[in-house]
Amino acid sequence: MSRLSSPRIATLVRASFLATAALPFAAVTTFAQTAAPQTVTPADDSTHASESGPDIIVTGRVISGNTDPISAPVVLQGETLTRNLAPQIGQMLASLPGVSSSGFAPGVSRPILRGFDGPRVQVLLDGLGSLDASSVSADHAVSLDTLNVDRVEVLHGPRVLLYASDPAGGAVNATDKRIPRRIPDKLFTLDALGSYGTAADAVNGGIAADIRLDPRVVAHFDASYNHANDLRVGGHVLSPELRAQTLTQASDLAENGDSDGAASLTAQANRKGRIPNSWAKGWTLGSGIAFIDEGGDIGVSFERLATDYSIPPRPSTDPGATSISLRQTRVDLRAGLNLDGFLKRVELRGAFGDYEHAEVEDGNIGTRFHSKGLEVRAQADQARRGIWSGSTGVQYSSKRLDISGDELLLPDNQTDRFAVFTLQHIELGAFDLEGAMRYENTRIRTVPANEKRNFSQYSGVAGIAWHPIENMTVSVNYLHGERAPSAEELFVDGMHDATQSYERGDPGFTVERSDGIEAGVRYSGGAFNASVTAFGTNFANFITAVPTGQIIEDFPVYQYLQAPARFRGVEAEGELTFLRWGMDNSLKFDAGVDYTHARLVNIGPVPRIPPLRLRGGLEFGSPVFSLRGDVEWNARQDRVADNENPTSAFTLVNASATWRPMGEDGPVSLILSADNLFDVTGRLAASETRDFVPIAGRDIRLTAKFSL
Repeated sequence: MSRLSSPRIATLVRASFLATAALPFAAVTTFAQTAAPQTVTPADDSTHASESGPDIIVTGRVISGNTDPISAPVVLQGETLTRNLAPQIGQMLASLPGVSSSGFAPGVSRPILRGFDGPRVQVLLDGLGSLDASSVSADHAVSLDTLNVDRVEVLHGPRVLLYASDPAGGAVNATDKRIPRRIPDKLFTLDALGSYGTAADAVNGGIAADIRLDPRVVAHFDASYNHANDLRVGGHVLSPELRAQTLTQASDLAENGDSDGAASLTAQANRKGRIPNSWAKGWTLGSGIAFIDEGGDIGVSFERLATDYSIPPRPSTDPGATSISLRQTRVDLRAGLNLDGFLKRVELRGAFGDYEHAEVEDGNIGTRFHSKGLEVRAQADQARRGIWSGSTGVQYSSKRLDISGDELLLPDNQTDRFAVFTLQHIELGAFDLEGAMRYENTRIRTVPANEKRNFSQYSGVAGIAWHPIENMTVSVNYLHGERAPSAEELFVDGMHDATQSYERGDPGFTVERSDGIEAGVRYSGGAFNASVTAFGTNFANFITAVPTGQIIEDFPVYQYLQAPARFRGVEAEGELTFLRWGMDNSLKFDAGVDYTHARLVNIGPVPRIPPLRLRGGLEFGSPVFSLRGDVEWNARQDRVADNENPTSAFTLVNASATWRPMGEDGPVSLILSADNLFDVTGRLAASETRDFVPIAGRDIRLTAKFSL
C-alpha cells in the first residue's frame, strides 16, 4: 500500500467531520473523556438512553458497556481485578477477550492484543508510556506496579489514536492510585492486599493509604512486594519436538565419547515438575500528593520499583543461569483545569523515568541497559453543547537508551516523538459518528555514529454506530494506521543471551502502514449481555522477526523483515443470568471465543499467533458469597512460521470462591481460587520460549483484601 496521500488525508478528514461541517450552527457538546481515563457521568441530555448514565464496567468477561458507543473498551477492575492479580500485566490480562500473554518467562509477560505485540501494543500508565525498555525485547519486563492498579482498560478503535499512531492492535491503559483523584470522605483510608499461590510458592502483597491533610489536599503512600520460586508445571518441561531433538544430540555426543555432555542433555530432556531458573521477586515504594477543588487539581507522585527475575535456559551441554535485575525511578505530574466555556477541561500529564536493568550471567553482569525518558501530553476536552463533543491534544516523548557490556547488540540511540491528535464525536438521532486523527513525527538517532532516521506518520479512524433499539449497538470502524519502525527493528544485530537468540534488524525499513475494518454488535439488556466483533487488517509492509533456521553459537537466528500481511479475527462473548432469587442471589452462565488468522503474503503464517480459544463459565453470586467455575480450551496451533514448532491443544479448568464476611460493601474479601485444576501441560503459541517454558501447573491461591 502506498503512503497516505493528500487526497486520502482529505477523505479521512471529511469522513471524520462530515456531520460537523453540515451543522455549523449546532451547539457544542461535552466529550467526557480526559487524558487520564476516569469515571465520569455523561450529560443527562444524551439522545441515546443505552449510552447514557455511569460507566458499565466489564468486571467479569463480557465485551459490553456504555463508555464508548463506537468501540467499548474491556475494563478490568474491582473484585475481578483482585482475582486476576499477578505481578506482570500480561499474565493479569491473559483471560480477557482477544488478549493473550507473551509468556516469555514466569517473571516477564507483555499483553498481546489480537496477535499484535511489542511496539504495536502501547502499555500505558494513566495515559503515558511505561518509560522502560520493555518493547526492546521479549525478555524485558514492563515496569508497572500491578498491585497498585485499580483499573485496566483494553482499548480499540478511535480512542487508541489519543495515545498511539497504530490502531490495529490497540492499547492497554492502567490507572493507579498514586496521584489521588478525589478528596476522601474519611481522614484516613487504607487498602491492603495479599495472596499466596502454590505453583511457585508465590507471595504477593501490597498496602496503600490516603491521608486527608486539608479539605483540598490529600497524600498517598504505598508499598508492594512479590516473591516466587521456580514454577511448577504439570509434565515435561521441554516440548515433544525439542525433547526429541535434545535426546538426539545427547546420543550423538555419547557416540563421540562425550559422556558428561550426553548425560547433561538427557537429564534436561527428561526434566519434569519445575522449570529451572524461573524464580522472580520484586518490590515498589510510592507516594503522591494532590490539591483538588472545583476549579481543578494538581498532583505529583514518586515511585521506586525493583524487580529481579530469571530466564529459563534452552537445553545445552553447559546451561547457564541468566537473570535480570531491573530498577526504575519514576516521577509523575497531573494537572487539570475545569472550565465553563467552549472547553470543559484542560489536562496536563507528564512523567520522567530513569530505568536500568542488568543481565546477570552465572552471577556476573554481562550487559546493562540504561534508559532515561520524558513524556508529556496536554489534552483539551470540549464542553458538550447539543450533539458535538471532542478532545484534542499534543504529545511529546524523548527516550535515550544506552547499552554497555558483553552484548552490544544494539547501538546507543535516542528516540524523539511529537504528535498532534483529535477525536470528535457527533450524535445524530439513532446514530453516533466518531472520527480520530493523529499526526506523529518520530526521529531516531544512533550514538555516537549519528545515523538518523526521520519518519512522519498519518493515522485516522472513522466510525459509525447505529442504535436500532434500546440497549443495542451496531458499529463499524475504518482504521488507517502508520507506525515508525523502532530502534531495535532497525539496528539490532548480535547475540542476546537473555532471549537466547541471535537477532538482526534492517536499517532500511520504512513506515509500516495498515488499513482495516472492525465491525461489531453489542447488546446490554440486564439479564442478557452479548458482543461480537470481527476485524480485518491489511498491512502494506508488516515488520516481524522470523526464525531463519540458522544457528550461531547454539542460538537460533531471528531476522526482521518487512512484508505485506493479512490479519483476520473475531471476538465474541455472552452472559446470561438465568436465575435470580432472595436477596440479590443469582446464577449466570457466560461463554466466549476469540480467534486470529494472520499470514505474511507469499511467505506463510505470521510467527507466534495465538490459536482459537473457547471459554465457558458458571457463576453463583450473592452479597456474601460467590462461586465460579470455568473451562478454557486452547486449540492446537499448527499454522506456524518456518522453523517454529506447533503447539498442542490443551484445556484448563479453573474455579474460585469469594467470601465477604461483612457483606458486599464490607471491608474484607477472601478469595480461594484454583487454576489448572487438572494439572495439564500447555504451551502458549505466542511465546518465543514455548518449547521450554510451559504454562503453570495446578495453582491453588488464597487472596485477602482489606479496606479501612
